[in-house]
Amino acid sequence: MIHIGRDMVRAALASAPKSIHAHGATPERDVILEPGSVVFQPGAGAPHATDLTRGRRPGTASDFRDLTRLTQYFDVLQMVPPLIEPQDVATNVRHYMTMEAQLTLSDKLPFIFSRGTPQVEQSFEILRDFRGLSDDQLHNSVHSYTIINTNSPRQLDIPMAQGLIDFARAGQVSIVTPFTLMGAMAPITVSGAITLSHAEALAAITLTQLVRPGAPVLYGTFTSNVDMKSGAPAFGTPEHFKASLAAGQMARLIGLPWRSAAGSAANTSDVQAAGETQFGLWGCLMAGATVTIHAAGWLEGGLTVSYEKLITDIEILQMVAELCAETTATDAEIGLEALAEVAPGGHFFAAGQTMARYQTEFYQPFAADWSNFGTWTEAGSIDATTRATAIWQRILDEEIGPDVNADRRDALHNYIARETAKGGAEPVS
Repeated sequence: MIHIGRDMVRAALASAPKSIHAHGATPERDVILEPGSVVFQPGAGAPHATDLTRGRRPGTASDFRDLTRLTQYFDVLQMVPPLIEPQDVATNVRHYMTMEAQLTLSDKLPFIFSRGTPQVEQSFEILRDFRGLSDDQLHNSVHSYTIINTNSPRQLDIPMAQGLIDFARAGQVSIVTPFTLMGAMAPITVSGAITLSHAEALAAITLTQLVRPGAPVLYGTFTSNVDMKSGAPAFGTPEHFKASLAAGQMARLIGLPWRSAAGSAANTSDVQAAGETQFGLWGCLMAGATVTIHAAGWLEGGLTVSYEKLITDIEILQMVAELCAETTATDAEIGLEALAEVAPGGHFFAAGQTMARYQTEFYQPFAADWSNFGTWTEAGSIDATTRATAIWQRILDEEIGPDVNADRRDALHNYIARETAKGGAEPVS
């Protein structure tokens, strides 16, 4: 057991940046990570994928690529997460596959797995060369991130500790996230679980600043409870919500940008899944989370990412984005002329203000169906999950992704072929 002095922790919190400018492939894809900003990511790290067409299955490289393309398509998702584990790709070369997919299919901020220094350094090389960066540019500005989970309770294992060191040295973002489930890896109370989570997060943050003062790092927490009947994780619960609120207070206390998470324990994309995800999401929003992970598509407590649920959850995220947009009250918005134009007892359908704005004033859903029952029935009584299937299939059929420099793409493929022939790089366990 290592006891870290309070002075070391205070010094670490003083040197850790309060605002992080993370760079995508273009300035339009840059992300500012700071208190008060709102960033969403889809579900991440699942070993399985599921959809209505192919059913539930172990995650594959094809799934990883499809889900990366779907993440690229929706602007409300600003970072590419470790969507699923492509289990049909050997672990010694899996980082090549995930980096190639992220860089060629998306221009958003990419994720790099922390699975040992050799894999991390190769991933940095791939990113540097593909984005056309110098070593100084890579090491002095943020172009990637990783997620560091402590091994609760009170353990920081070798791969995660080494990941903190590797990313701090390279000047890339570590999102420190103790995964504390009340009654299992943490005390059964919200207060006890947050106390443990906070201590673990501070220890990991301190390590990053010992390696390199000023290294970009996010405070994080993912605290919920378990079902005490089965021991299975539960999400979108009142305790999950309360833990997010408490974590937000701790993040404001230390002044760092921070990450929280939504999520669902439901086994299929149904009303339970939607309700749990939204309840967890609102806990993150009300707590002021900078980054909310697992905001779309997550099922089974993280064991599965659902294509259909990704779509229906994104609808909610886009509505939240509209809610966060500024609502003005200029003379044009107040519309005194429209009020004067319409007689008492009349209607505003044909008013000049309505005619000028009817196509753009309201949020237009892409997955929800606002038609009346008769119209919906005549169209085949299609439910939201079925509509979502058609949407993700259309996106994957039509969208081709960002423009990619052909020379850099060829150089990337040559690098992967050369390093694969050498045996790749084994992950550290």
